[in-house]
Amino acid sequence: MRVKHNFSRLLSRGLLLATAFLLTACGKNELYQQESYVFGTRVQISIYGLDEAVAAKHAAAVLAELDRLHRKLHAWQPSEITRLNTAFKNGETTEVDLELLAMLNAAKNYAQQSDQLFNPAVGGLVTLWGFHRDTFAPVIADQQKIAALLAAQPTMNNLVIDGANVSSNNPAVEIDLGGFAKGWALDHSAKYLRQQRVLNALINIGGNVLALGKKDQEPWTVGLQHPRQPEAMATIALKDGESIGTSGDYQRYFMLGNKRYSHLIDPRTGQPAQGVQAVSIIAPPSQNAGLISDVATKPMFIGGVASSWMYAQRFGVKDVLVINEQGDAFISASLQARIKWLKKPTHLYRLR
Repeated sequence: MRVKHNFSRLLSRGLLLATAFLLTACGKNELYQQESYVFGTRVQISIYGLDEAVAAKHAAAVLAELDRLHRKLHAWQPSEITRLNTAFKNGETTEVDLELLAMLNAAKNYAQQSDQLFNPAVGGLVTLWGFHRDTFAPVIADQQKIAALLAAQPTMNNLVIDGANVSSNNPAVEIDLGGFAKGWALDHSAKYLRQQRVLNALINIGGNVLALGKKDQEPWTVGLQHPRQPEAMATIALKDGESIGTSGDYQRYFMLGNKRYSHLIDPRTGQPAQGVQAVSIIAPPSQNAGLISDVATKPMFIGGVASSWMYAQRFGVKDVLVINEQGDAFISASLQARIKWLKKPTHLYRLR
């Protein structure tokens, strides 16, 4: 039996791999980087072409905002989210600020767009599987409790929003924005940097990356984590405003016997999703590119290879890579034209 108690080492390694390719191409005086640990993962802000003091100021401001969002949205430590969930459980109405209100409305819309495969209201399932804690044990969730929660059918449609007041007509609703927060944070950070005229930067939140501008005359190039090996499997050059996101079963998981159980729970069955190792997409430039790159991978991962292209189209995404449980790769034509393989999968299929 093997259990992965602390996933930060792997995520840290993935982050370093993702940024290693841009380090060699820039002079030390032109590329400024700051790192931190936010949202349970390593975060890196890279800024090109500014004086070090100016770059440091803006990077620090971004990291401070990310830390604020992390504390606000934490799923199990005291936060605005836990306060909201307590109110729902007790049948109470609570007031939220405009920022959280916007998040809840956006999450509700994305849930509908994904046929509820992205469902932030099923935080109770994540709790039952033991992933709402910093370390977790290889324990199968209580199937009777899962059945009861599935019978209650909590969704974001259960939220009752009246101005700034929010309640739920279903006490089983437990909000978990873990599949949403990194994308929101990417867009929030990009908006700040653009407003401050920081036009060439790379924001990397645990492998979810948004690119602004270029590094000198070259695009920002990132590495794509191999889902089963501690190294990059490919590199991808990102265009200005694009955001790349990945959902994988190699981040928060445990092994029991020969079976892998990840934190990506199928809300239809209450079980960790099976059949896919990783889904990566590139969201085209938009004010919601970060959110799309984070959210869209969830229904694609949970729905599996067969429905992944359908969900990609719904979210306006053309660049898609899906790795199934056998390690076979399914890739869209547009992404195949721009990806550079370091460890090419044995079997590579066209995704359409």
